[in-house]
Amino acid sequence: MQRHPMTKEGADRLKQELQNLKTVERPAVSKAIAEAREHGDLKENAEYHAAREQQGLMEARIKQIEGLLGSVQIIDVTKLSPNGKVVFGATVTVLNLDNDEEVTYKIVGEEEADIKHGKISVNSPIARALIAKEEGDEVVVKAPSGDIDYEIVEIQYI
Repeated sequence: MQRHPMTKEGADRLKQELQNLKTVERPAVSKAIAEAREHGDLKENAEYHAAREQQGLMEARIKQIEGLLGSVQIIDVTKLSPNGKVVFGATVTVLNLDNDEEVTYKIVGEEEADIKHGKISVNSPIARALIAKEEGDEVVVKAPSGDIDYEIVEIQYI
C-alpha cells in the first residue's frame, strides 16, 4: 500500500471530523430516518429519502477518512532537523521577483491542501520547485501560465 505524507495538524483535523461524524452526525441521521418512517408511506416520503441520502453520503465520508488515515505517514515538522532547507511541512515565504509580491505557503499533503489558507500540496509545481532549497535561493516555477521566478525569503518549521 502506498503511504501518503500528511502533517500532524491535518491528521488531527481528520480524526476530529471522523469522531464528530461517528458520535454526533450518525446518531442524528438515524434519528431523522426513524422520525421520517413514522410519517407513513416510504415511497412518497421526501424526508425519509433525504435522510437516507444524507446517511449514504456520511457513511461514504467516514469510509474515505478511515481509508486516508490508514494510508498516511504523519510527519511532524517540529521534530525534524531539516538544516535550513525546505521540507514537507515547512512554512515558506517567497518573493515573486516579477511583481515584488510576498506570499507564504505551508507545504502539506495532497488531501489537506487549501490555497485559500496558504496550504499547498507537496505535489504542486511550486512545492516541487521549493523542496530542498534554502533561504536566499532563487527558484523557477514552471506554471501553466509560464515560468515564475521566486526568491525564498524565510523558512519556518512550525
